[in-house]
Amino acid sequence: MSTELPQRIHTRLSGANISIVCARYNEKYTDALLQNCLDELEQCAPYAGVRVIRVPGAFEVPVTVKRLIQFTRESDKPNVVIAFGVILRGSTAHADLVGTAVTNQLMNIACDTMVPVIHEVLLLNDEKQAFARCVASALNRGREAARAAIEMLDLQALERRAVRIAATRKGEKPQKNNHEH
Repeated sequence: MSTELPQRIHTRLSGANISIVCARYNEKYTDALLQNCLDELEQCAPYAGVRVIRVPGAFEVPVTVKRLIQFTRESDKPNVVIAFGVILRGSTAHADLVGTAVTNQLMNIACDTMVPVIHEVLLLNDEKQAFARCVASALNRGREAARAAIEMLDLQALERRAVRIAATRKGEKPQKNNHEH
């Protein structure tokens, strides 16, 4: 486990769409993840559009992420999705089964759609770990998710610029993208 947050990145990208899918279950912790993420995005990516969708629990996160990517109007389609949930282990294997299923589906969605999905559906042993990762500041996964999303937006912008430059050098007319930054 990392003991510090990644470096803060500021971006001036405009027109980027960030969607956040956040479970309500274990609300004390998921609300904190969401708020920390929104605060970080407001500070570091003030020109990005942010959409928040709440779902009942972690198990509902992947289907909502996939629907957002596949069925959202092209101009509003997310450039990156952040997935939040908190699963606390109990005395059965249920938490591990849910955590594994959610992880596998989020990775499949990201790879199939080529839309980055920042996975912060946390599988934790107890409330002490949940507090450390969701509420406290040193390991806050809400802020970490925002920083990862911003880095992926910047990477996408660099890739688009490289494609435009290569097309221009070949004498081709660059294609217009709805998410120009």
